Amino acid sequence: MHVASRLQHIQEYYFSQKLREIDGLNQAGAQVINLGIGSPDMPPHPRVIAALTRAAEQPTTHAYQGYKGVPALRQAMAGWYQRQYGVTLNPDAEILPLLGSKEGIIHISMTLLDAGDEVLIPNPGYPAYRAAAHLSGATPLDYDLTAETGWLPDLEALAAQDLSRVKLMWVNYPHMPTGTPPPAGFFEQLVAFARGHNILLVHDNPYSFILNTEPAQSLLAVPGAREVALELNSLSKSHNMAGWRVGLLAGRADVLQDVLRFKSNLDSGMFLPVQLAAVEALNLDESWYAELNAHYRARRELVFELLHLLGCTFNPHQVGLFVWAQVPAAYTDGYALSDEVLRAARVFLTPGGIFGSNGNGYIRLSLCQPVEVLHQALARVRAVK
Repeated sequence: MHVASRLQHIQEYYFSQKLREIDGLNQAGAQVINLGIGSPDMPPHPRVIAALTRAAEQPTTHAYQGYKGVPALRQAMAGWYQRQYGVTLNPDAEILPLLGSKEGIIHISMTLLDAGDEVLIPNPGYPAYRAAAHLSGATPLDYDLTAETGWLPDLEALAAQDLSRVKLMWVNYPHMPTGTPPPAGFFEQLVAFARGHNILLVHDNPYSFILNTEPAQSLLAVPGAREVALELNSLSKSHNMAGWRVGLLAGRADVLQDVLRFKSNLDSGMFLPVQLAAVEALNLDESWYAELNAHYRARRELVFELLHLLGCTFNPHQVGLFVWAQVPAAYTDGYALSDEVLRAARVFLTPGGIFGSNGNGYIRLSLCQPVEVLHQALARVRAVK
């Protein structure tokens, strides 16, 4: 039996393949230290777990739920956006809870894109943007992000291209994988660009609370943004709830209603105890983020030390859950360095090339390992250098 043609450009997700390889090494006794995937290793706040437990113990909380989430969750999401981003959202019309924000990437693409449409994709960028474009039948168009441009798009160069078939533009700041925060005025430029070319911006915003020295920013805070933009957000990184699958889509009410039409045919709602626990998480005070970032700050110093050992160069002011670093000239690309460190030291580092051709000379390290494990990684690399 042949697979559907929509899969012709789709490969198995890189980390899905790599985890199988690492699992094989571990079964053979290697005990690989994985610094690749950004899956938070710390638990959510105890109040969040307690809220989940209380709700799960109730006999009335196990039924199917509505596709838009319960009002309490949407109101908590709106309150979070008001407190943290200064953005006022209508919880009934401008917020759509999701089973994780990754779900939203495919929902948006399948809702809005057809064959013949084009989508602007950051290079380097999250691979799911490209996969979703292909699955929808649309054509992905790379826009370059490079160290020379500060990992920001050249909007003037983009405007000089034929954009007549471009329907969507994916943006993601703080940027993954490079850790670039949005500079002052940049979101305003994006909104003006989208308005001028009749393009819908979709801002993927899961990293704004991790190691960011500036107040968290939302694209929706820009005047007029809701006319041309949607924003994805998530509790995965900001609240250590990656496996819980709680995200949201915010912005234009008419587009959210269209996305809901697609989404409602794919799932049967989010488990109610998870929704009620998410309400608790969204109402945590600033001490939660301060404690979370204290852990990541200590880990980042050890990752910096590891990168110095490997001879890599990097910007120490990047933000988010990862560290992006350029590999030494002795290596052809990040794959070569990653493979050597995995073979020699049994430490896995993500090659930057999985995020696009502009990432070929880089590696990305996750901060999702405790300091004890990072010290082990350092000792292993020292032993083989």
